[in-house]
Amino acid sequence: MAKILLVDDSEFMRYEIRALLVGLGHDVVEAHDGLQGYRLAREHKDFNLIISDFNMPTWDGLHMIAEIRSIEAYKTVPIGMLTTESSKNLKYKGKELGITVWYVKPLDPDIFCKTVTAVLERSEQPA
Repeated sequence: MAKILLVDDSEFMRYEIRALLVGLGHDVVEAHDGLQGYRLAREHKDFNLIISDFNMPTWDGLHMIAEIRSIEAYKTVPIGMLTTESSKNLKYKGKELGITVWYVKPLDPDIFCKTVTAVLERSEQPA
């Protein structure tokens, strides 16, 4: 079981994704925007995976990830980005910040679950 931080301003998306992650046996902590997500990451320091939306009020996903990556405990934790965006510029910025995987909305539940499982399994492998 992994502890996952889920950050999305859409209550519906958080509900849907939480249901999938809990169904896989994971513990999920939710945040409604990037600033709250950052605060939770700073407070807990034990998330195994962070999944964030890109477009959010207060702090967008990239801003939040940049701040979270400055926390020692999260230098190498896998991060997934939820987005409808497909611009090369966005993906370039995401790669610079160490985004591990892109989840394209609307989500395919089977692909999403398989990808989450694979990302978590890879992150458990010794370096």
